[in-house]
Parts: sequence; C-alpha cells; structure tokens
Amino acid sequence: MKPLIAIVADDLTGSGDTAVQFVRAGWSTRLSVEDARRALQGSASEEVEVLAVTTQSRAMPAARAAQVVADNVARLRAAGVTRLYKKVDSTLRGAFKAEIDAARQAWAEDAIAVICPAFPATGRTVEDGRLLVDGRPVTETSAARDPVTPVTESHIPTLLGCGHVGQQAGEDAAALARRIQAAGPVVVVDARDEADLERLAQAVALLGERAVPVGAGGLAMPLARLWARAGQSEPVLVVVTSQHSAARAQARALAGAGAAAWTPTLAQLADAGQWQAWTAARLAQHRAAGAGGQDGPRTLMLLAPEGRLAGLDSETVAQRLGALAAELIGAGAAGVVATGGDGARQVLLAAQADGIALVGEVMGGVPLGTLTGGPHAGLPVVTKAGGFGTEDVLVRAVCAIRDRRFKR
Repeated sequence: MKPLIAIVADDLTGSGDTAVQFVRAGWSTRLSVEDARRALQGSASEEVEVLAVTTQSRAMPAARAAQVVADNVARLRAAGVTRLYKKVDSTLRGAFKAEIDAARQAWAEDAIAVICPAFPATGRTVEDGRLLVDGRPVTETSAARDPVTPVTESHIPTLLGCGHVGQQAGEDAAALARRIQAAGPVVVVDARDEADLERLAQAVALLGERAVPVGAGGLAMPLARLWARAGQSEPVLVVVTSQHSAARAQARALAGAGAAAWTPTLAQLADAGQWQAWTAARLAQHRAAGAGGQDGPRTLMLLAPEGRLAGLDSETVAQRLGALAAELIGAGAAGVVATGGDGARQVLLAAQADGIALVGEVMGGVPLGTLTGGPHAGLPVVTKAGGFGTEDVLVRAVCAIRDRRFKR
C-alpha cells in the first residue's frame, strides 16, 4: 500500500499539528522529518495512508522554496498520492506565495489552491480576507517582528494576488464550491469558526482531487473526516431493540436526520411465517437499492415495535432483529450501531463475532470499535445501553463511523 494522502509542510512542528488530525480520524499516518525523496524510500512509506513530509523551506528565498516544494509534490504525485494538503504557517510566515503557487502547478494543470489558514482553536481566523490572531490583524502581532520571516501583509488576497470568497449565511457547501471554482486557480476563503471550516472542507471534497487545500491544522481536521468518507456507498445499520423512552427519542432523532426506519409489527415478530415473509421483502428491497448505492439509504434503522404481545418475549425480538441485522451486514454495511444490551449481543452473535476491538468513544459511555472474529471482522461497531445517552447520540454514532478511516 502506497500513501493516499500527502501533507507537504515547510517545517516539522507544523507538519505534526496537521498530521495528527488524520490520526484522530483513523488514518495510518507517518510524520517524516525528511523530504519526499527520503520519506518514500524503504518499506515504511508502504505501510501508511497519510505521509507528512517536511521541506524545511520556511526561511529559504522564494525561488528556492518554490523549487523544493515543486520537487516534493511531483515525487509524491508520481508515487500515487491522490490527495494533497499544503500546510502553511498559520501566521503567514515564510515564502507563502511561492510555495502555494509551486504546489498547485506541480499537482495538476487544472488544480485549484483553496487557501484558509484559519485555526479558531488557536485564535486564528480569516475574515474579509484578512488573517486575524485573537481578533487582531497578524501584522499587529509578534509575527510582524519575526527576525527571519517577518509578516508584512495581513490581507491574504493582496499577499497572493488572487481571488477571495467570503462565506455567506445559509449557503451550502455545493454553492460555496461553485463560487470557489469560479474565482480562479488560487482562492482565499474566509472562516471565522469551526462551522465555516466544516462547510469549506465539504466544498473542497466536492471539488475533488484537483483541489489543493492550503492551511493549518484547522482545515485539516474536518478534511481528515470527510476524506475518510470518500467512496463510502454502503449504509450504516442501526438496530434499536430497547423499549426505553430515551432509546425511542433517540430513534426519532435519527429518523429526523434522514435514516430509513424498518419497523415490523408485533404480530410479524411473533409468527415465524409472517416474520420470514417480512424479512424476505425487506432484504429484496435492500438488495434492489444496491445496498446503499445512489438509490439506497445512507442510514438504515431496524426498530423494534413498541408494546407487548402475548407469547412474544424480548429475547425473541432481539434474536430475530439480530439475525436480520447479520443478513444486512452480509449484503453490505459500512458499520453497525446497536442499542439495547440484549439486541447488541444478538447482533454480534448472529454476525459470528467473538468481541469488539475498542478504538474510542462516541461520547462518554458509548464505545466505538471494530468486530473481532467471524466473517465481518473489522466492521465498525457502536454499542449503547437503551436508557443512556443524549437525544442525538445515534446520529453522533453514525457520524463516528462515517468520519473515521477503518481498514478491513
């Protein structure tokens, strides 16, 4: 396996604060202290999906920095990298314009450099094209007095001689992507907060491989999650067997977020013949939709019906929904979320799993992991007690699966 994503940074610490965003999103990531030529040598580079290289070019004259960056990008492109993130200093230090132009030109003839060094968590924002640090233009901060690479301009479009796109209230990512594309090959985009960065990252993802995002750790954070989603076509399966009022409210919230809900009747669950007919119809529907292709649901919820019926116990409900979940997983699923202890156990048993390898949490008390054992080992899974969690926890659980890179 060769690296899929490359980060080209002008110094080591900047490379690290960007690369770690990909680690958080589940990408196998290597931070190299060397340039692309050395980083690509040997077997180490074949074991990672994200390779961060350091050009050590911040203090170089512009022409030399451009040459070094162009050489690194060309080598990475030739090695099969399909996504490039150009890491720049979040206070505009270094050969800012020269490195961006070189990276864009070396990446592709039709490349678009999308520039936003905002990092709200560290006080950096881009407003009306200006880089602000804690609300002040960067030229009024210590960056302007840097002894090696002093910053003399806070208005980034002026610094680069390029286009500028402001964020518009109520605009979706597709509209933002169209405005970026129309603004030229080098475009600065505003971002005041995390929501702006999320929308910008979505726009970059829509622009595809020709887009070269340029920024710091702030823009890398949502991009790492969105690029993890790229190519996902299968649905996330959510199984709700709990009758607890909290679980029911969570199921309604998930349906409100667009999940398709399948709910059998109590009679269908109680009678073997009716159950067989109902499941056969649902499985045929699922396969006809391409197991989550363009016409299929992105999230599919199996929801136990409310109420009780004589002769139908909770164990039977859990077993039947668990068995159906296993069949749906076999037809293709990006992951599974199971709420209700009995139901979660039956899903794992039906999938022939022997456990879960934990990798993190959706929120406190809601673990995220992958199945171990059986034919679906490596499948992402979230389990949750029925009476636990916030109303949006199932929505968040689905996002946790979607926004993380899992290798199966």
